[in-house]
Amino acid sequence: MSEIVTVGELLVDVLAETVGQALSAPGRYLGPFPSGAPAIFADQAARLGIKTAIAGAVGDDAFGKAVLARLRQSGVDISAVRVLEDATTGVAFATYFADGSREFLFHMKDAAPGRFRADDVSPALFAGCRIFHIMGSSLFSAPMIAAITRAIALAEQAGALISFDPNIRPALLRTPGVAEAIHAIARRSDILMPSEIDLAFLCPGEEVEAALTTLLSWRASRVFLKLGAAGSRYADRHQRLSAPPFATTEIDPTGAGDCAGATFLASWLRDMPIERCLARANAAGALAVAQRGPMEGNSDEATLSAFLEKEKNVLF
Repeated sequence: MSEIVTVGELLVDVLAETVGQALSAPGRYLGPFPSGAPAIFADQAARLGIKTAIAGAVGDDAFGKAVLARLRQSGVDISAVRVLEDATTGVAFATYFADGSREFLFHMKDAAPGRFRADDVSPALFAGCRIFHIMGSSLFSAPMIAAITRAIALAEQAGALISFDPNIRPALLRTPGVAEAIHAIARRSDILMPSEIDLAFLCPGEEVEAALTTLLSWRASRVFLKLGAAGSRYADRHQRLSAPPFATTEIDPTGAGDCAGATFLASWLRDMPIERCLARANAAGALAVAQRGPMEGNSDEATLSAFLEKEKNVLF
């Protein structure tokens, strides 16, 4: 039985070596790196000692084997991951620009992730589940939206909370139904974990404080707002808190938000004070961006604790 369950894409990332390198032109790339937003999240939660399971699909190929090996090594339950002989593992190509923005090219809908169906989600997956976590990037096709909608219903029947990271990807928003699904799931979630970009998408035209109030007027009782280099914020119906960032050298920001979100939830499940949950999430994000590759900077409890111990400005 797993305390946290997630459903979605398992991929490898192939990263442009040079900042500003166009995906439309020849260039040098690094990878493949095990990836997929829900996979990054699951990897981090498991590394922190939370029993975590993921459901999805990979191809019976070298990329799929690489992703599954990494998750298995970190302690993630991958028994609900389908391995398809007649499909290839999903791939995301990514490039970064000097202003901090990123561009992605996804190969998912016609690869193994796009073959995952609602019937692949078993009620047994949610036995003992406390949190079912959803990534907006997983809502990339009608079949995946159907699978996650079924998973939400099963999780609710099992008594689990629903957590949602909208994880907005402009390239995926062009797919019919994706934007609507993100809005619908946001209103059906108990815990929301947006970035500033996500907040602007969910609450267009609203300042941060007003947007937090809007989110808390829906079903959500808690909001963990990821602010990247500016740290993070927390809001519920009784309090609002801010946590400063940690100094770090950014090499690769992909996956840092997934890692921070997993750390926040893992810490909260262990009944840590919210201030400590925020500090640990920020520390995990700082460690994540300092390594190239979406999962390569994920941290276990010993690494995270050692990092926090070195930081003199952290007060719990």
